[in-house]
Amino acid sequence: MAGFCNLPELRPTIFMRSKFLLLFLLLTIPGFAQYDASRDQNKVVDFKDVLAEVSIFPAEERVEGTVDFSFDILQKVDSIFIDAKNMEFENVVFNGKPVKFHNDTSRLWLISNFEASEENSLEFSYSAQPKQAMYFINWNFPGKPEVLKQVWTQGQGRNTSNWLPSFDDMREKLVFDLKINFSSGYDVIANGKLIETKILNDSITQWNYDMLQPMSSYLVAVAAGDYEHKKIESVTGTPISLYYNASDEDKVEPTYRYSKEIFEFLEKEIGVPYPWQNYKQIPVQDFLYAGMENTGTTIFSNSMMVDSIAFNDRSYVNVNAHELAHQWFGNLITETNGSNHWLHEGFATYYALLAEKELFGEDHFYWKLYETAEQLKELSDSGKGEALLKVGAGSLTYYQKGAWALHILKEKLGEEAFKMGVKNYLEKYAYKNVTTDEFLLEMENSSGTDLSQFKKEWLLQSAFQGTQALNSLRNSEFITAYLEIAALREFPLSSKAERLFTALDFPVNDYIGMEAIYQLAGEQNAEALKLYKKAFSSGNLYVRQAIALSLQPIPAELKSDFSSLLDDNSYLTIENTLLKLWMQFPEQADEFLEKTKDMEGFSNKNIRMLWLVLNLVSPEVNPEHTGDYYKELSGYTGEYFPFEVRENAFGYLYQLNAFSDQNLLDLINATQHHTYKFRDFSRKLLDTLLKEEEYRKSYVALKQRISGRELEFLNTKLNL
Repeated sequence: MAGFCNLPELRPTIFMRSKFLLLFLLLTIPGFAQYDASRDQNKVVDFKDVLAEVSIFPAEERVEGTVDFSFDILQKVDSIFIDAKNMEFENVVFNGKPVKFHNDTSRLWLISNFEASEENSLEFSYSAQPKQAMYFINWNFPGKPEVLKQVWTQGQGRNTSNWLPSFDDMREKLVFDLKINFSSGYDVIANGKLIETKILNDSITQWNYDMLQPMSSYLVAVAAGDYEHKKIESVTGTPISLYYNASDEDKVEPTYRYSKEIFEFLEKEIGVPYPWQNYKQIPVQDFLYAGMENTGTTIFSNSMMVDSIAFNDRSYVNVNAHELAHQWFGNLITETNGSNHWLHEGFATYYALLAEKELFGEDHFYWKLYETAEQLKELSDSGKGEALLKVGAGSLTYYQKGAWALHILKEKLGEEAFKMGVKNYLEKYAYKNVTTDEFLLEMENSSGTDLSQFKKEWLLQSAFQGTQALNSLRNSEFITAYLEIAALREFPLSSKAERLFTALDFPVNDYIGMEAIYQLAGEQNAEALKLYKKAFSSGNLYVRQAIALSLQPIPAELKSDFSSLLDDNSYLTIENTLLKLWMQFPEQADEFLEKTKDMEGFSNKNIRMLWLVLNLVSPEVNPEHTGDYYKELSGYTGEYFPFEVRENAFGYLYQLNAFSDQNLLDLINATQHHTYKFRDFSRKLLDTLLKEEEYRKSYVALKQRISGRELEFLNTKLNL
């Protein structure tokens, strides 16, 4: 130390020399100078197949496995990479020999002088604790045997590399064969055909899935849980498996209603046979979205599992058709980059609409188009419209504007030319990547039509082409009639009562009838009562639902009619009716509550929780059960419940100002939830609570019961 103190002038020189030495070493080690994250590896390496054996340890939230890639090297290169987030590697072997490798936490780099060659192999072992893309649901609640224990993946975009070494670039397509090792007693579902199950030891079973065709890595999927399944087969012989939890057996038929019809319609309408070995649909708890179109293996939110009543309010039909359409548009052919994303979502949205048109009729089809046109026009008029070819555009643009573009294109070309163009497009680029220009070229070839103006107006302009859309909608007599009724909104009831009365003639059109009812909001005179009476007697579920949603206050003359809404097959109707009856006729609260005491409602228990709250704020009704009712409501914030249930419970407890210490702990847990909408809701609620000194003190006192990320987050909120 003394010597260095006497020679301060040497320090910069030594430091500079060490930097040059490091640079020299980096430049002379093969491959190090080539670590370019933006390099287009597709031009120099072509990966063909991968066989992966993956062991999943759900209680530890950990995976480990071995992978064997086969690939061609197209030209000489000194480094090759595999995308792999936060993984550890061992036994890395290239063509049977150890190869130098580097792990930079996002990629595994192979370092050597690789010559152009075919049929190369790469094998290695890996382990990881995925931060995302693989989710472990309810594996640490030993005292709760009734909760669903599941593992599921969601690789949308470029996330599969968090649990399986693969490729974030969707242009790299491989045939994935998966062997999944998992706890015995559970079912494991993955892409492809199940070849065999093998008992490895007393506690582990291996599930061996085989695929025949290549796909992008983001479409790899695994789901594990305690499932039953129903088998059906399409008219063309494709096996279809419809999975469900045993507790949802009564929801199987309404949830999967029309699945066979949708499958067969899309095959016929698209004109290209279903391109995969089989099709499976698996509901999971706390899914990030409504559904995800993994190749041959759609995973969807179990909140979409509906009984025969919920089917009338929010069925799975559209999501079912949308995800199935992706098996052609997105999976068989895949976008080249983000500017072509509408080739996935616009097509899936449009063909789902066509499937619904086949099932529910032309009025339904045009109503859906009208609704989205209204949304797109509003977005456009506010200056927030987006071009379809914009990278990073919003869902409304890619999905709904994309569907509208295809609708307009079909009208422009004619159905025969449109179908021929789509068929040629799919067949030409099957199992490959595509661009918008390649799609347009096939459509021009099939129709002999120049589409440059169409591209300019519908794909490149941010503004929504409202005039073209309106002209298209006017092809529907129903939409024309609806718009005539809607145009009466600003007129006094006295000048339009007769037309509204006619609109409620049997059989009532759902949408026109609902519009007529919404125009009565706030009206209580004799003309309005006459119209309401006719609407009640129409027997139309959705017209009656419109009354439940809009009528306030309830005239005494309509009390009996309004009460009858509690018998309708709509949980949305029943929820609104119960609340309004309780508020306006408290003397009959016990009668209304008795009638609805056994109703759960949707998967978020909307009716049950409202029922509990109304009992809690009606102390004269069943006072001996108040403690039980609060315990039940309060218990629904537990972290093992689906997030839809937890969110509903948190909302009611906030209104009641009745959070227990456990509810506050559950809320902190919810602020770290993987589902971003629920996480954001929970964080906003926490912010609101911490504005009150009482809750700040409660959280300070609870800190000793909180740890990890939850404690770190709470400390930031408490400014500690």
